Amino acid sequence: MIEWLRRLKKAFGFSFLWLICLIYFTQGFRSFVWTAVSYQLKDLLKLSPSASQFVSSIAFFPWSIKPLYGILSDCIPIKGRKRIPYIQIATVLSLVPWLILGLNAYMRSSTWHLIIFLTAQNLGSAMADVVVDAMIAEAVRSERSSFAGDLQSISWLSMAFGGICGSLLGGYALTNIKIHTIFLLFSVLPTIQLLSCGLVEENSVGSYVSHEISNSSSSHMVNGNNNVFDEDISLEKNSNVSIIRRRKSQKKKKKRSVFTSKYDTPENGNSLILQWFRSLKAATYSLYGALRQPAIFRPMTWFFLAHVTVPNLSTIMFYYQTEFLNLEPAFLGTARVVGWAGLMLGTYAYNRYLKKIKLRKILMWTQIGLSILSLLDIVLVSRLNVAYGISDKATVLYGSALSDAVNQFKLMPFLILSGQLCPPGIEGTLFALFMSINNFGSTVGSFVGAGLASVLNISSGSFDNLLLGIVIQVICTFIPIAFLFLIPKEATGVST
Repeated sequence: MIEWLRRLKKAFGFSFLWLICLIYFTQGFRSFVWTAVSYQLKDLLKLSPSASQFVSSIAFFPWSIKPLYGILSDCIPIKGRKRIPYIQIATVLSLVPWLILGLNAYMRSSTWHLIIFLTAQNLGSAMADVVVDAMIAEAVRSERSSFAGDLQSISWLSMAFGGICGSLLGGYALTNIKIHTIFLLFSVLPTIQLLSCGLVEENSVGSYVSHEISNSSSSHMVNGNNNVFDEDISLEKNSNVSIIRRRKSQKKKKKRSVFTSKYDTPENGNSLILQWFRSLKAATYSLYGALRQPAIFRPMTWFFLAHVTVPNLSTIMFYYQTEFLNLEPAFLGTARVVGWAGLMLGTYAYNRYLKKIKLRKILMWTQIGLSILSLLDIVLVSRLNVAYGISDKATVLYGSALSDAVNQFKLMPFLILSGQLCPPGIEGTLFALFMSINNFGSTVGSFVGAGLASVLNISSGSFDNLLLGIVIQVICTFIPIAFLFLIPKEATGVST
């Protein structure tokens, strides 16, 4: 392990590895503060389960437009750099909302202000996620391509470690610390991240362009000086011209030079803006053209439908677990840690045993498995577990671990299929688009779940129709199976 880290440090440098690991750790550690947000919406703002899920769905919308951040960082450099300035902007967007919410009681007590700041925070986190992925892709090119898997592995380990720490500490913090203090404590990580950006040097992508502009300007100045020199010679040849006239001519030439330089700058600026516009246009057309291909459009449609057709009742279940079952925050944090363990177990099991199986078959059994696991929620809500002597905590723990593991069986084919479908040249941006489609589907599924809870009149303290809602969710889980014809028939988890 130590030798592996030394090799990575030698290949990429300590500062680069530190920034990458810190960003991914922060992404995982977000569970520390978002657990507090859930309690803020439930206990302090007194929102209903459907309203709370509606707020969360809006706040996470920036994760659905990830390609926009990738296109901007690819096509519009800031001071000649394409990555670090955008990481800094993203970090500021991640930092400032938590400081304001932690220090200003009015802002965190207003639902709409809270939505704005949480959305801004997610905008920063999503932007950082896209840009750091691009940094990794650039870092493993050419002679360092053999480290691609290693860099992805250390990134994943950092995020998983952050998720485990955030889940454990989040539950403890909620029991012993006020929510606004948790907001301020979490802001320490983005602050360190912002300071760490100054440690990483990024080569200027606009250096060649600037050099050309400099050469052009130098050439123009030399020619201008030659003209003045020639004019001085001609003036010297004319002995009948007075010295005053020579000085006036030089002053006019100087004014003409200043006048010319004033018009050169906007022209160069307009040329740069035009270049940015053309790059943005080309990237947009490339994405649009790639997405129109049936081989890409059809699988992405299935993954979108897999989220949209199944109502997401996670926030409603959170209310039920905390208000009806009276499960404490520390235990819910432990349940999330078990969920992370299940996720890693699912990743290992897929890579070890399932990657050679056809994706259609895996996705079909994944949907069936999710429907079976939803029966645990039915057991929990109907109180059948108590009748058979099984505690609520054990039911929640097993359900969390197994559902996250089985969900990973659906996510892994998505990631693999996305990698196989991406055409050369726009892999990063198109992959970000695929993830955005997946995230947007999840957001729409949350809206559907909030709507279902509203229709069934499920509210804080009133869970009479929750069992019916879960039954509807179980039935809807089978709907995506009918659309599996959209997945390539012979596709497996092994690249072809």
